[in-house]
Amino acid sequence: MFWVVVRLPWAGDLGMHAATIQRFRHSLLHPGNPLVDADTPSPYDSPWMLLLGTVAKLTGLSVFVVLRLAALTGLGLLVTGVRRYVRTLSGHRAAPALTFLSLVLLWGPLLFNWSGFLGLNSLALTVSYPSVFALGLAFHFWAWLTRAVRGEVTWGVCLGLGALWAVILLCHQFTGVVASLGGLAMVLAARPARGALLRLGAGLLLGLLVLWLWPYYDFFALFSAGADLEAVHRPLYQHLAGRFGLVLLGVVALGLRLRRDHRDPLVLFFLFGALVFAAGGLTGHYSWGRALPAALIPAQLAAALEVVSAGRTVVRRVWACVLLAALAVGAWTQAGTLGYVVPRDALPGAVAAKYRTPWVGYQWIMRAGVRYGDVVMARKFPARQIPAYGPYTVAAGYPDFFLPDAGRRQAAVDRYFSPAAGAEERRGILREYGVKWVVGGSEAPWLRRTAVGPGGQVLYRVLSEAGGTAAP
Repeated sequence: MFWVVVRLPWAGDLGMHAATIQRFRHSLLHPGNPLVDADTPSPYDSPWMLLLGTVAKLTGLSVFVVLRLAALTGLGLLVTGVRRYVRTLSGHRAAPALTFLSLVLLWGPLLFNWSGFLGLNSLALTVSYPSVFALGLAFHFWAWLTRAVRGEVTWGVCLGLGALWAVILLCHQFTGVVASLGGLAMVLAARPARGALLRLGAGLLLGLLVLWLWPYYDFFALFSAGADLEAVHRPLYQHLAGRFGLVLLGVVALGLRLRRDHRDPLVLFFLFGALVFAAGGLTGHYSWGRALPAALIPAQLAAALEVVSAGRTVVRRVWACVLLAALAVGAWTQAGTLGYVVPRDALPGAVAAKYRTPWVGYQWIMRAGVRYGDVVMARKFPARQIPAYGPYTVAAGYPDFFLPDAGRRQAAVDRYFSPAAGAEERRGILREYGVKWVVGGSEAPWLRRTAVGPGGQVLYRVLSEAGGTAAP
């Protein structure tokens, strides 16, 4: 994973997070929309992004160097957090290592990548994302909470837990839901006294206050996100057996833990996660599927811990062999991850076939003269990367639920690149959004070819209507 951080393969949402840091780097108080030239809030404007933007602003480091630092920090938090939480479940010295293997390899025979999910390949592509940072904090939160409810629940600890819970929710809302379900399970399993519950309630109120006071976006407005959010997450309910089939071993392990303790925290954690996930599928609230790690994580932990927790030695050895076989299947599924640190031509053919080439990026348009804050007309795929370097695009490359004219902007992009659009209509769209550059499309008298990038993509400069000179 260290070498993955060095390489920082580009895929998925990396451009969104890079663009957010860009905006904070130029204005800590008023970053604006990270993708389009509009003064709207963004749910990506989190405490973590604010800190990274401050680092970029104070040090002068490039955004992608800062993202590598973010990846190292998130990875460190995840490693230490898992170790701390596992130590609350088992004192066996092998338990942390076994749980790490289970978390990254015990998935399924079908490769699955999504932010907030800890499969090895998914982690390689999202290690610099806020979701990894938030999940690392979540493991620390669970460890801290578990130790607190088993001992003396002090006011200071409860208030600290409430503030940490709010930070997790602000940094990555879906991971915050997972952290909340885990925390609820741990409190119910410990059955703290009434006084302890009152102090925990005070911590909860402090967390809600932090969420309400966060100045960069309205956290509670996320509950009214539109139907687009559900459409984006519908694929989470597809190919469940192929993506997560190996986790059934962990479900069996949870059953064994339930026989030993009817209030086992991992069992309760799994049940909460499974219920939320199932409710999302039954009601059409597919975004609830992002709570699935609340079912996967406890099952994966249980599968690993059974190797050191089962009663008789022969049972532990048999379980270890079964777990090893499952981990081998998971490792083979995700073997293509090696391509992010080893040249593809050095990999065996069967492994190289599993490797997915990262995106190339759009550095080339910056070398051609595009500057920070310029507006670029581009289709969706380029629009997911271009703002990472500082420019804006006409339409956001990612769903943006705080952008009121998101649909109108996308319609304008679709119309501009439509063969049926006339010259005056296209020029009108460029004027309306202050476009200075166009990526792709066809030649036109008001455009000047400036550069050709990977795959034959063409960058055009928009000329002013009078005199045919380049627009400033």
